[in-house]
Amino acid sequence: MNFTPLLLLLTLALFAWYLSLLAGRLDRLHHRVETSWANLDGLLQRRAAIALEIARSDFADPASSLLLTFASHQAREASVKDRSQAESGLSGALAILRETSGAHSDLAVQDLFRELGELNAKIEVAVALHVESVNRTQLIRSKWIIRTFRLAGSAPLPVTYEFESDVL
Repeated sequence: MNFTPLLLLLTLALFAWYLSLLAGRLDRLHHRVETSWANLDGLLQRRAAIALEIARSDFADPASSLLLTFASHQAREASVKDRSQAESGLSGALAILRETSGAHSDLAVQDLFRELGELNAKIEVAVALHVESVNRTQLIRSKWIIRTFRLAGSAPLPVTYEFESDVL
């Protein structure tokens, strides 16, 4: 009895099973990237909203208020292509205001700056998770077997954004 066709069929079945496992892993990594980005985006939107509240308070002088309002709106409305520049601009505007935040006695403004500080800590963690997810997905996608058998399908290669390095 000739076992060669059966052995070949078994080998192909095992290889197909292995490719299926790799594709599932890659799908989970892509989902992780999307989830981490959604979390980070939500935190950044909240940061822009807090910045807008600070700009509308009596804390800032009119010029600083205008600058912060503009930076907040830019960060909230920026397209993916312009997001890095908008978030960096908001970070700069907040850094300027943060230097003078200790001198203000209004409890509402102090609460906003406290909330902003807590939010920045969450953003640091979210940025680290997003960058790690993107790096791991890029590493897996660079393997020859993933590229050869096109296991990523039509999913775009995940990327990190420039603002992630200076968002705080």
